[in-house]
Amino acid sequence: MNKLLLIFVTLLVLGKIQGQTSEKENIQLTLDNWHKAAGEANFVNYFELLTEDAIFIGTDAAEVWDKTEFMAFSKPYFDQGKAWDFNAVERNIYLDLSGKVAWFDELLDTWMQLCRGSGVLIKENGKWKIAQYVLSLTIPNEEIDPVIALKKERDSTYLNGLKKK
Repeated sequence: MNKLLLIFVTLLVLGKIQGQTSEKENIQLTLDNWHKAAGEANFVNYFELLTEDAIFIGTDAAEVWDKTEFMAFSKPYFDQGKAWDFNAVERNIYLDLSGKVAWFDELLDTWMQLCRGSGVLIKENGKWKIAQYVLSLTIPNEEIDPVIALKKERDSTYLNGLKKK
């Protein structure tokens, strides 16, 4: 009886692990297809992989867009056939216990050199969609002082504008 229970528990755990691996592969594919659609300037495929209430956060402090705003910003780039070409070189994916929410971080090879993307995906009708994406520039710690000096005036102006709201 104990052997039967042990076999059952082992199969259950292995099934759960296999299920997570498969889900992570599906998420990997969703993110790869999203980046590929941008590289090919395929507007429809790119935005179909976002949830309707998706948020995109860009590298500029003012870049916090809902899906409609991000579509409006992006459309001219896609129309010119020159959207962005980001290639993931490293990615970590995490799943919640329900298997319906995932979050990730990725290092990207881009025209801006190395960037970091991170975000949240939601499983909708059996398909993974991006609910939030954050794009960040990576700055080596030993180079942060010149970057701070470069942004100081603009950041101060932006912060003052936020404080007045």
